[in-house]
Amino acid sequence: MSGIVGHSMYAVLGLKAAMQRQLPLVAIAQRHFASFLAGAYIGSDIQVMPEAICVDTGREVGFGTVPLEKSPITGGAVRQFRLATPEGALTPRDVHERFYGRAHLVFGFTKKDAAMHVPWDHLPDYFAAMFDDAALIGPGERQLAYALGWIVHVVGDSLIKGMQPGIDLNLLDGRYTARNRPVQDLVTYYEIGVKEFHLDWPAMFADMAATPVEPLQLHYMRCAPKRGRLGEVFADHWLPEAEPTLRAVMAENRRWVKHHANDVLDDMQLTNGECKATIRELTGFTYPEMIEAAAKANFTQTLWRIGEEVAVMFEAVTHRSKVLAALPKDNGPGWDALTKRWRK
Repeated sequence: MSGIVGHSMYAVLGLKAAMQRQLPLVAIAQRHFASFLAGAYIGSDIQVMPEAICVDTGREVGFGTVPLEKSPITGGAVRQFRLATPEGALTPRDVHERFYGRAHLVFGFTKKDAAMHVPWDHLPDYFAAMFDDAALIGPGERQLAYALGWIVHVVGDSLIKGMQPGIDLNLLDGRYTARNRPVQDLVTYYEIGVKEFHLDWPAMFADMAATPVEPLQLHYMRCAPKRGRLGEVFADHWLPEAEPTLRAVMAENRRWVKHHANDVLDDMQLTNGECKATIRELTGFTYPEMIEAAAKANFTQTLWRIGEEVAVMFEAVTHRSKVLAALPKDNGPGWDALTKRWRK
């Protein structure tokens, strides 16, 4: 299942929690909310690309690193998708192994890159140094909003996947499993996103997908020439020779996220209050049973806890970053104004 639903909700809840703390960075995230959402998803998940190509139709299908044995279009054969890069053609798994850990910091490294792991208590220093370098990379606030979204992803993924303690969730068969991810997505999408926040998810995803590539991502993934405070404080493991390839990956993320979002939106459809048969088969639950299981597991409280932890990280980074600490305490547009386009 998606990731795009969960990380978008972590961004929404993290921003709400940051508003309650009256953090000055809130205004930037609100003014550039689509970029904030984009950072919360493709700011980390660099494997957002097709997994395969349908042999019968020639169409790209699937989601990077999720194996496909047959085409979801025809049921026929598939062949591996390969991304053209300056280094040659790379599969989604190649991209994942090279860049995933660099985007997630606290996990996701291959065995040979394990030394790149950034301990949780070092993250505020890493993030603060990156923000203080932003002016070296380019002007404007939008890149800052994108980087704030990236922090949402690092924190949210670390908690929901159990890399960092703090989330005690037992939904169907655990915290984060192939069986319960569809339940997490559907309950997040409808019970919180639609019923509580009245979000228009298709419009929100469309705006996210239309955001431009932010070169600051090259810097925070250390796939650019070493420079600034980040280069001083975290001086090792820079890989500037990978910059052209990562640029190609980031462009592909922007291209495919539109198609992936549509696939996810299709998976989220309910007919007469019931989810798709494929999801019922995977989870063993009807949609009403999913709602009941999520309530029993206190899933909503888990999401709010992740939002709070995002705000805790935002506050810790603000105390360390000259750029964020100097921001005016301007709340920016209110929630109603901000989400007008995305409210049903």
